[in-house]
Amino acid sequence: MTGRPTPWPGEPATDHEDTTPPPYPRSGPADEVALRERLADAVDASDAPDAVFAVSRHGRRTLHTGGTAAPPTVAREDLRYEIGSASKTFTGLLLTRLIRHGVLTGGEPAAACLDPARPAGPHPVTLAHLITHTSGLPALPADFVPRALPAWRTNPYARYPAERLTGTFLRHHPRHRPGTRWHYSNYGVSVLGHAVAAATGTAWEDLLTAYVLRPLGLSGTALRAEGPETDATGHRKDGRTPVPAFDAGGFQAAGAVRSTPHDLLAFLEAHLDPAGSPAAGALRAVRVPVLRRGLGKRHVHTVAWFRHPTDGGPMYFHSGATLGQQAFLGFRPDTGTALAAVCTRRFRARDPFIATAYAFLAGE
Repeated sequence: MTGRPTPWPGEPATDHEDTTPPPYPRSGPADEVALRERLADAVDASDAPDAVFAVSRHGRRTLHTGGTAAPPTVAREDLRYEIGSASKTFTGLLLTRLIRHGVLTGGEPAAACLDPARPAGPHPVTLAHLITHTSGLPALPADFVPRALPAWRTNPYARYPAERLTGTFLRHHPRHRPGTRWHYSNYGVSVLGHAVAAATGTAWEDLLTAYVLRPLGLSGTALRAEGPETDATGHRKDGRTPVPAFDAGGFQAAGAVRSTPHDLLAFLEAHLDPAGSPAAGALRAVRVPVLRRGLGKRHVHTVAWFRHPTDGGPMYFHSGATLGQQAFLGFRPDTGTALAAVCTRRFRARDPFIATAYAFLAGE
C-alpha cells in the first residue's frame, strides 16, 4: 500500500501555516533588480522559441519574456499557452467547489454517474479516487497508443473522444482495489471530468467557467485554441518546427486548459490570498494534504497540487506539457510568491525548463 486519501477537500483547512499569512519582509529596489535578472536568466535557460516567467510577490507582478524565435505579432505575455497536466489544478479546485456547495460529495461511484443503471459493486472507483490518482487506472487506456498512433506527432489525443474514453472505463477492471495504490493517471482525471458532467447534467466547460474561471476573473483562459492572434504556437523538440494547437479529445479535465500568464498569476494569487474570493473556502481546502506516499511518506499531495517542503514552509506546484508546449505553476505561502512559467518547445531529454522553474520558486 503506497497511500490512501485522508481528509477530503470539502473539509476546512487545518494546517496553520497554510491559513495564516506570514509577516513578509519588505523588498526594495535592489531586490527588484535582482528579481528581473533572475527572470531573464530563467527565460534564457529555457531555450525555447517563446518563454514567459511571471512572478507575483505579495500581489506585485513582474514578468520577463523572450525566446530563440522572433517575437510574435502579439506580445508573448498576452497570448494563451497550453498548460497540459497543470490543468488538473483547475479540475481539483472545481471538484472541491462542487463538494463545498453540496452538489457532490466526492464519494460518488464514477461508473454510476456515467451509467445510473449500473450497480456500484463492493469497491467502486469514486470521484475521490480519480482526483487523487488512487483509482487503480493506468496512465492511459490500454488501447490509446494504437488508436492515437496515426497522429502521434500532431494530435494523438484528438483521436480518442469522450465516448470511447468513458466506454473503456466502464469495461475496465482495476488491477488494484481503489484507494490502495497511487499511480498518476491522465485517464482517471479525464474520467472524473465526464463523471462530474454526467452527475450534474452540465458540460465540463460550463462547470469550469461557472465555478472557477468566472469567480476568479480568468477571462483569458479557455479549453480550445482560436488562432495565432490569441494562442501561442508550440514547437517540436527541435525548437523550430511548429505543431498544431493541442486538442485534448476526451481528456479535457486532465489537460485542456490554455491561459495567459496574467490569468495564471491571478489563479495562483487567489490560492495565496483567498480572503474575499467567492471561492475562498475551496482555495484553502485544496492546500490541505490528502495523500502521503512513498518511503517515509515523503511525497505529499493535495487534491490539486504536489506539495514539497522548504525551509520556510510548504511549496505547492504542478507542471504540464503538450506536444509543443510546457508549463509550471507554483506558489509559496511562506514568501507570498507565485510563479507561472510557460514555453513553446516540446519536452525533450534533459530539458531545462521545468527544472529551471522549480529551482526558481524553491529559491524564493
